[in-house]
Order: sequence, then C-alpha cells, then structure tokens
Amino acid sequence: MGLQAMLQLVYPPQCLGCDALVTSDFGLCGKCWRETPFIAGLVCDGCGLPLPGEDNGTPVLCDDCLTVARPWAQGRAALLYKDSGRKMVLQLKYGDRLDLAKPAGAWLLRAARPLLRPDMLVAPVPLHWLRLLRRRYNQSALLSASLAKLAGLEHCPDLLQRHRSTQSQEGRDKQSRFENLEDAIRPHPRRRTRMMGRHILLVDDVMTSGATLAATADACLAAGAKEVSVVVLARVAKGA
Repeated sequence: MGLQAMLQLVYPPQCLGCDALVTSDFGLCGKCWRETPFIAGLVCDGCGLPLPGEDNGTPVLCDDCLTVARPWAQGRAALLYKDSGRKMVLQLKYGDRLDLAKPAGAWLLRAARPLLRPDMLVAPVPLHWLRLLRRRYNQSALLSASLAKLAGLEHCPDLLQRHRSTQSQEGRDKQSRFENLEDAIRPHPRRRTRMMGRHILLVDDVMTSGATLAATADACLAAGAKEVSVVVLARVAKGA
C-alpha cells in the first residue's frame, strides 16, 4: 500500500467547509458545494459579477463597470462574497487556513480561463510590509501562486510593492476607497523590467469597489505593461 493510501486510511479526507468525509483531499461535500456561491453563466466582462440573461459570447458590463473607468481590460471572479464564499475568504485571510489556497486556485483557474494568454505574467495584489509582518503571509500571493501553477504561467509574487501603509477600506464609500489607495502601490524596482510589454494577470481575494485593483493595474501600466486583466476569488455584490 502506498504512503498516500495509508495516510488516507488514518486521516480520511474531510470537507473544506465542514467535518464531513469526502472522496479526495481539498474537496467540498455535496451540501457545502451547493451552499458555495460559485459564479457561472453570463458575467460582467469587467469584474465577473453575474448578470441576468444568457451568455451569447458578446461582452457585457455591469452598472459599476459602465460608470467607473477600469484601467484593466477584463476581469473575472470565482465566487460571490456571501455565505460560504465569504466564510472561506475570511478563513484564508485571517484564520490561517492556508489549505484553502490549493482548491481556490482551481476555482480561480475556471473563472479566469477566458482571460488567459500563453505569455501572461501572474502577480498578486501586494500587502504593505507591516501588515505582512502581522499576518505572516499574503493571501493573494498564495492564490496567485496556486493559479499560476495550475495554468502553467509565470508567477512573480513580488512584482509590486505597497510602499505606503493605507487604512482599512472597510466602511469607506467608493470615492474614499479610491483616495485611500492613491499612489500607494508601485512596481518593485528590481522587477519593473519583467512587466515591460507583457500581459499581466492580477490576483486578489476580494473585489468591492475595485479601488485596490485599479491602483495595482495603474502601477503595472505605468511600468510598461501591455495590458492588465484581473481575477478575484470573491466579488462583493450589492444586496448579496
């Protein structure tokens, strides 16, 4: 009997969302799968928000992306930020659930497939070093590494730096969120040349207003990136 089989006998795989037994590691049981708000069908081409109607192949935009200029070309999201989706994001972000990064990478890959290009460089939205010191890891970097590995794309975890510590975005209105991130993110001085003329795929855990992703995309474009696309694990939706 192989070592992996022996380990599964002693420690049978459990659902990521509860203690139920499942058939493979990093899986969800049927109940948790049904309760996880995966995004499918027609989505906004700018942020991945689900939209009413059928997908006929023509790009459409949600109200936010029609009214707010996005510096990135396309965007997608794997989950809605509610119920089990919100719970898993918070567990990954604050609860040391690093085991969630591997399955989340597969969910991100499924959402991001329409955006992928062979020459893409994948990078996370950066954390300020003080916050990274307190949290001990950047959850967005874990997600981007998992996605890049599954997609077979180049990954650069320190492509960008958050050189200015910003206040929390929680509780701020849309305008305040954008002002809070102004000039907070810059290319890493030793990585700038890696994005020249490249297609960049930015990865983050949650998108609300898009202010953080906009600041990060602007930094990439200012450094000479050809185009930027974004993918997030969860998208906040009004009324969700």
